[in-house]
Amino acid sequence: MIDQVLARRSAALRVKITVKTLISLGIIALAVILPQLVHLALGAPGGVQWLPMYLPVLLGGCLLGSIWGLGVGILSPVISFAITSLIGNPMPVLTRLPYMIVELAVFAAISGLFSRSIVKNGWMAFPAVLLAEVAGRLVFLMMAAVFQSVSPLSAATVWAQIQTGLLGMVLQAVLVPFAVMGLRLLLIKDKE
Repeated sequence: MIDQVLARRSAALRVKITVKTLISLGIIALAVILPQLVHLALGAPGGVQWLPMYLPVLLGGCLLGSIWGLGVGILSPVISFAITSLIGNPMPVLTRLPYMIVELAVFAAISGLFSRSIVKNGWMAFPAVLLAEVAGRLVFLMMAAVFQSVSPLSAATVWAQIQTGLLGMVLQAVLVPFAVMGLRLLLIKDKE
């Protein structure tokens, strides 16, 4: 979406890269800070239930498209792990990190596929987020099933986590599209 908005304004390539980099950094920062706040307020179970890192990544995919969104999806858990490891409480934990990298990459890439459609019709943010959530959670479950013999995460454990996080996913399936639609209105109102 951001790419199309910048193209409508005839922004130079350098400006496009700068804007998308700054937005990506902001989203990654939010993906690091939001889980810390949720864990502080609700503890570790709050993170599993509300999935706070997922919200900024879904937002990033819708706004930045698949390629930049993919970068945000991969870097968010990696940077969060690196920063929180320094304070002695890594989030996500090391055993969960590879799963989360792949899951969030899928979230961002799938939601990013709808970026151009969202510019034309803001309501397309709803299927973007829903399909991204379903695909990401399925990939998480499949990875757990494939690697359960060498990982502490079994398919049954992941399925329980998916069920626990269902309310958070539903909430994000509503919040993210409305946030994207609001941003869309702000960004393209003067060009229509």
